[in-house]
Amino acid sequence: MADYCDLAPGHPFHGPYHDQEYGFPVEDDDTLFERLVLEINQAGLSWLTVLKKRIAFQQAFEDFDVARIANYGDDEKQRLLADASIIRNRRKVEAVIHNANVVLALQQEHGSFQQWLEHYHPLPLADWTKVFKRTFRFTGPEIVNEFLMSTGYLPGAHRDDCPVQARILAHNPPWAR
Repeated sequence: MADYCDLAPGHPFHGPYHDQEYGFPVEDDDTLFERLVLEINQAGLSWLTVLKKRIAFQQAFEDFDVARIANYGDDEKQRLLADASIIRNRRKVEAVIHNANVVLALQQEHGSFQQWLEHYHPLPLADWTKVFKRTFRFTGPEIVNEFLMSTGYLPGAHRDDCPVQARILAHNPPWAR
């Protein structure tokens, strides 16, 4: 069976994500938040759908500026639910706004979202899932797994024989420490 390392290279959407982002360590809180938002929005849909809508998500959510999104009220929520260029799921939109507030609280308590992740690293997936479920909304096991793999906290984004894997290891992702 072919996997992402076989299918993504050369694809107009999957290729750049696979080659330049997926599995590389992420330290910037807004980028971490973007990955969480994209994974939440992927639930029940294909990753290709999310990647095709990524620019629209970036525009709709103001480049995933956590502080701005945390202040979204009913007007912004209605704007998002009316925006046909993104995924208009009320539970997902509400989770994004709620989770932005959670990230702000984590920044206050831990210094950053990234430092909060480091505080819990390393954990097995089942324990990560428990931490995410009690901290965030709309974060089931698959969302947590993909978020943590995509940001370098869990292994598995690439096969060992994938050329991208060596580049990721050169960046010393948390899972390899």
